[in-house]
Amino acid sequence: MMQPQAVSRYEDQPTGGQNTSSQAGGCDHHSLISCLHTLHIRGFRNYLSAELGVQAKAIVLTGPNGAGKTNLLEAVSMLAPGRGLRRAQRVEIGYLDPAHASATTDAHPSTDLQSSNWSVFAEVTGPEGFAAVGTGQAPDQPDAPRRVVKVNGVASAQTDLARLVTLSWLTPQMDGLFIGAPSARRRFIDRLAISFDPAHSGRLSRYEKAWRERARLLNDGQADENWCASLEKILAETGIAISATRSALIEDINRESGLLASSFPVVKAHLTGQAADWLDAGLPAIDIEDRILLAARQNRQAGLSHMPGPHETDLSLIYKGQSAHLASTGEQKALMIAMILAHAVLQDKRLGRPPILLLDDVAAHLDPARRAELFSLCSELSGQVWYSGVDAQAFSALHDQAQFIAVADGQLNP
Repeated sequence: MMQPQAVSRYEDQPTGGQNTSSQAGGCDHHSLISCLHTLHIRGFRNYLSAELGVQAKAIVLTGPNGAGKTNLLEAVSMLAPGRGLRRAQRVEIGYLDPAHASATTDAHPSTDLQSSNWSVFAEVTGPEGFAAVGTGQAPDQPDAPRRVVKVNGVASAQTDLARLVTLSWLTPQMDGLFIGAPSARRRFIDRLAISFDPAHSGRLSRYEKAWRERARLLNDGQADENWCASLEKILAETGIAISATRSALIEDINRESGLLASSFPVVKAHLTGQAADWLDAGLPAIDIEDRILLAARQNRQAGLSHMPGPHETDLSLIYKGQSAHLASTGEQKALMIAMILAHAVLQDKRLGRPPILLLDDVAAHLDPARRAELFSLCSELSGQVWYSGVDAQAFSALHDQAQFIAVADGQLNP
């Protein structure tokens, strides 16, 4: 079992610092392309301060519920663009003194008791080499709407993070994906798609902005024909591109999951919705655009706001001849794992950019045979894998390969 290693402090966190890691030239394991070397977090969730030297391809976090395992994984996920694996609001992330924790519940969070200053700093190696990455809430700008990002000490945009290292995750909150709202499934697919097409994020933002503007015009009774038509043109063109990106990704995941040498289910997913159906039927993009514009205009003239597009798309999976939402909890978990693994393999094969995987409380829901398969499949990837769980015994197969870290009350121990 590999033990946590103390690491030096950096006075300029989260801005980045000089390379002091002995591993900075590359990841420890000869087959690794993507990994963390060091991690420093300050004022994050239940961590007042924590530092970790990362020594292995597999990292196993163990400890009781509420110890801070998911919080640590969330801190790592902040090294990617976006709001992290919990999709948390800015005011939810800061350190909450345990003395005040009793005043906070899920239903009534006391965010006013939380510190607004937090930071995550890491030394990472990715496809483009080593980088010192810092992110957090600027101390002199506690009310700033966006977090600060610095790469090698230089102020950067969140989008720059995607160049340096890719992260992918699976959490218990995602277990209800197949029975939850369609919007959650769309977000899931879009997050996976952005790994292959970073411009997908911009298209989503452009589509949402045009959609809100059109809805405002219609609701206010200001449906100027030319104005609405121009917005609908944007929605049609952008919507087709969004739908095409989603469809191509689903086809690739379906195919790649069938190549996994394991008992995990083969993913049989498809997109539903009018625009997705037209794409599946092989209609040219220009014809689909014309159909969307015609439907939008006719509905608008009839006093209706609806128009076909990616906003109505849903992700449907078939398992053993029936919809995945009818499968057992364990079967749904296995499907999610199969999708995440297939996506990780695709990134490695196609882009040479294997993700760092964050698997939160995944092993607990698998039988020993399938758990061993998960560990084996992950060991073949070229990216680091972080596991978490309550029972350290569930990870006994990784005893000689992984770095085990006991987590208790926001403290990291060997």
